[in-house]
Amino acid sequence: MNKKKIINDPVYGFISIQSDLIYDLIQHPYFQRLRYIKQLGLSDLVYPGALHTRFHHALGAMHLMSRVIKNLQLKGIEISDQEEEAALVAILLHDIGHGPLSHALEETLLQDVKHESISYLFMREINKEFNGALDLAIQFFRNSYSRKFFHQLISSQLDIDRLDYLKRDSFFTGVLEGTIGVDRIIAMLNVHNDQLVVEEKGIYSIESFLHSRRLMYWQVYLHKTALSAERMMVNIIRRAQYILQAGEKLTTTDALSNFLLNNYKLSDFNENTELLDLFGQMDDNDIWGSIKCWRNHADPILSGLCNRLLQRELFQIILSTDPIKKSAVDKVRQEIHQVYGILRKDTNYLYSLGTVSNEAYVSGGKSINIVTKKGEILDIAHASDLPSIKAISKIVEKNYLCWPKNVSL
Repeated sequence: MNKKKIINDPVYGFISIQSDLIYDLIQHPYFQRLRYIKQLGLSDLVYPGALHTRFHHALGAMHLMSRVIKNLQLKGIEISDQEEEAALVAILLHDIGHGPLSHALEETLLQDVKHESISYLFMREINKEFNGALDLAIQFFRNSYSRKFFHQLISSQLDIDRLDYLKRDSFFTGVLEGTIGVDRIIAMLNVHNDQLVVEEKGIYSIESFLHSRRLMYWQVYLHKTALSAERMMVNIIRRAQYILQAGEKLTTTDALSNFLLNNYKLSDFNENTELLDLFGQMDDNDIWGSIKCWRNHADPILSGLCNRLLQRELFQIILSTDPIKKSAVDKVRQEIHQVYGILRKDTNYLYSLGTVSNEAYVSGGKSINIVTKKGEILDIAHASDLPSIKAISKIVEKNYLCWPKNVSL
């Protein structure tokens, strides 16, 4: 069978599948599941075109990795065929551990378990099936390989993951401010002492990349309406957990029911491979199919939230750099208690309070390094002559409070 296929991608055009191993990995059920997990969770409630999936993103990231590898080889960086394939495999599978609705339910279905940890467990399990063919890719992913630039291409502040998702998310949302010069950035990448660097003449492309990332956070990833929808979704799952764990029945899939009933930790996955397989059966369809069932449930809080989300009757929301006053929260809770006639302890399901942060660039640590014409290595925050880069390095936090529109403050 010919496994060297091409895939037509709306962002880059034709993407080549370069080896039998990569073809077989794409065909694996764990990877095919990514077709049914939207990249941007609930953002399509704001941007109707944002229906692309983790499957799209993974293939796009693999395509960009292939281009980066070829560019580095042209610059004299020795990269073996085995290293090239391992880099493609590592970036292809970097998001395979995402659960339903991507980041939206990370804190709810699996508390204190990051999707990167699940990605590693999936890679480890697949590696057993493929008789160790992923050994080198896993080293890249875990940063245990001697040539550190491979891991930096997978996970850093200028990694292939970010290059693809900014380009792709901008394309599908139509937010032109998020557009980045991928071609120019790739052409400017180099390796110095086994560390990923950007040539000095590419500095303005990196500045533009950081500005675009900052704008995409405020306009898309942390858009207040999408944030409101996500908090409603979180409250739906929390209420479903409460009902199931209280011994009542809920119509849902076996996989989702298991994760609603149990508060699993990372150690549980390490000890039970069947649990990982169960997680690998869940996608967005489990959530939306369940919500359509729950909209008629006898519990008014669960059914009410489900109906509102399905009909896009979202919570109103305030987003502020100032702390949310306790008096405002108390007022919301009191009004919810009176309007809906529910117990005070249950009002927590009908509002949400929290903080979001925009970290466009964090200076130090995994910094973006510029190599000058003299061979000097500088952090982008110090190499740039634009004061705005230093400003971008500061983490901006905003506080939010959202609650039903028929509850007045």
